[in-house]
Amino acid sequence: MRRRDFITILGGAVTAWPLTARGQQPPGARRIPTVGFVGLASTAVDGEAIVPFRKALAELGYIEGRTIVIEERNAEGNVERARALIAELAALPVDVFLSPGPAMSRALVRLTKIPVVAIALPATASEPELFSSLAHPGGTLTGFSALGEEMSAKRIEMLKELIPGLKTLGVMHNATDPSFTWGEQTMADARKSGLDPVKFGLSSLSTATVVEHFKTLGEMRGTAMIVLRDFLTAALTADICKAGIDARIAVVGEFSEYARAGALLRLRRRSGRPAAARRRLCRPRPQGRESRGFADSTADQV
Repeated sequence: MRRRDFITILGGAVTAWPLTARGQQPPGARRIPTVGFVGLASTAVDGEAIVPFRKALAELGYIEGRTIVIEERNAEGNVERARALIAELAALPVDVFLSPGPAMSRALVRLTKIPVVAIALPATASEPELFSSLAHPGGTLTGFSALGEEMSAKRIEMLKELIPGLKTLGVMHNATDPSFTWGEQTMADARKSGLDPVKFGLSSLSTATVVEHFKTLGEMRGTAMIVLRDFLTAALTADICKAGIDARIAVVGEFSEYARAGALLRLRRRSGRPAAARRRLCRPRPQGRESRGFADSTADQV
């Protein structure tokens, strides 16, 4: 889905909602459509969703504060705080929520009846808590599915080229997420490539757990860890990269913060359409060696 199409969907959701439900604004003032955004990851990571959204609105002629209002909040990885922020915005109320991912979408659907337009829904035929089907979602949620896992085979192929002798591959994910859809494709492609994939789950913002996972993978003679996109892994980006460097284990992620944390390789699509995923490989960088960029060609994103 192209960015303009996505903004059109969101704009339709806002303008179709009854004026009586619009956010609290000065008495007698013309009602202005209000969009709520609650990020679960770090401010920097969530900016990858909200900053382009704001830019696209401006390109389409919207003026913040005059023709549209965006109420932005960030929970910095704290789930309880996220629930409180959702309740705060629902009480204003906002007309529609923009959700940055599956975890936030589930929270919004559970806690409010306000329409939700979601970025990066699981690429499955159905997700009972979120939608009946991609074609006919039903309920209060709409959006688009992230197809980033279509890159998993290519990512694993490149890892095998870069790391001779790679046999055991770690897959780090949010263990509290009821869906492991995005990880299943990676696990399957790893096995097809002759690798032994091992899951490493995170259930909290624990640096100690991250370090222990890398230690365990090292003891299994694993030399690479793929990190699945999620608010929890995003909030721990710096810790994950540091643990990988300390353990001399390559780390593949998809946020720009991975490169800033000391990436050796950046993998993203450079064709006519934006990439659905930006993958980074963090591993110790030899003195005097610069990062290298590689191109790929799969999937769409806003």
